[in-house]
Amino acid sequence: MAYDLMVLGGGPAGYLAAERAAHAGLSVLLVEKRFIGGVCLNEGCIPSKALLYSAKMLEQARHGAAFGVKIPEAALVHVDVLARKEKVVKMLVSGVKAKLKKNGVTVIEAEGMLKGRTAEGYVLVANGTEHIGRNLLIATGSVPILPPITGLAESIASGYALTNREVLSLKEVPATLTVIGGGVIGLEMASYYAAAGSKVTVVEMLERIGGPLDAQIADALLTQLKKKAIAFELGAKVTTIGINGTATVAYEKNGKTETLAGDKVLVSIGRRPFTSDIGLESIGVETERGRIPTDDQGRTNRPGVYAAGDVNGVSMLAHTAYREAEVVVNHLLGKRDRMRYDAIPSVIYTQPEVACVGETSESAAKKGMEVDAVKLPMTYSGRYVAENERGEGFVKVLVEKHSRRMVGVHLIGSYASEIIYGAALMVETEMRVEDVRELVFPHPTVSEVIREAMFEF
Repeated sequence: MAYDLMVLGGGPAGYLAAERAAHAGLSVLLVEKRFIGGVCLNEGCIPSKALLYSAKMLEQARHGAAFGVKIPEAALVHVDVLARKEKVVKMLVSGVKAKLKKNGVTVIEAEGMLKGRTAEGYVLVANGTEHIGRNLLIATGSVPILPPITGLAESIASGYALTNREVLSLKEVPATLTVIGGGVIGLEMASYYAAAGSKVTVVEMLERIGGPLDAQIADALLTQLKKKAIAFELGAKVTTIGINGTATVAYEKNGKTETLAGDKVLVSIGRRPFTSDIGLESIGVETERGRIPTDDQGRTNRPGVYAAGDVNGVSMLAHTAYREAEVVVNHLLGKRDRMRYDAIPSVIYTQPEVACVGETSESAAKKGMEVDAVKLPMTYSGRYVAENERGEGFVKVLVEKHSRRMVGVHLIGSYASEIIYGAALMVETEMRVEDVRELVFPHPTVSEVIREAMFEF
């Protein structure tokens, strides 16, 4: 038989597309070579959040006296944290599999390889059997970027150097941990292991952390993480990793070579789309610097072939992948839809949390946009004051001058990850300052700082 849709890759884009398409009545085959749920559910978003929540509870316990709650001894038991992490992942993976089964998706957990096209459709080989699909979605995700650092391959082989996969399953907390890369993964894992007892140093090639974060948010986060005894070496380029009883990282900074000795090294400088060795050339799908270019409906250069998720290299976030998958399925079903990327929120789940959407002051300047910006302390929120001792969180809102529409919102502080969706809605729908002023926010909530900011313009 020829399936209406074959999906290669079972991460967020793949499994959601399969589920949505099957629910709509299409016959669907999903092929995943490693874990249903992909990196996000098994080795990324979910397990890291489980670890970070344990670290957050530890911090709350240790500072409970300020809130009238005294806990004489609070300690993080790493093996118990790992056990809970595994339980969470297992439960969620089981849930995804159950939904796929309920909707009638045929699932093959094996490596898939594209093998050309016949009159009936595209050919995908899995478990030694050829499968045919009239339409094909490529959702093979991404893999860690491993830079050309001397000694890196040997360090990974020996277990001294880690990627996001291994760092989430360390059986023991390393006494010292060097993190190469000050992006989302690096900062989140630095936060957890620092709370768990590691002496952590983050080495970042740029002069600030957080990659595309608004500069003021990045500076504030750096200040807060330093208070948690996380050390930073910014403007530092790692050149070698040596193994001699410890993992020694050598880096260049200000024209000098410095070294750091540690028990483990986490390499977290980013991820790249995974498109190699899946047979793309057999069906003529074009790639561009390793990614699969798509239009705003997820279509590639080949008819009936789509790509969604990290593999297209546009916005490598799980929630973006979900939406891209929905757009692809809607196009297959003949529904009008398109992908928009101007209001994709991003979050760093450190303590404090950081969440952002839209333009930063820097990106707006590069585009020649004239914007007004307001920065307001979260202490404008009664709930924030009630729940934080000496909290230093704030919201920064950017508004286009001539139209008065919101074009960017950036938060650091409590509940930022839960508030940002509302801000994203405001940016997506091009709400003006006056429009937000008329909204009724629940009181007392931290989200009220966004409305308060509107009265500063």
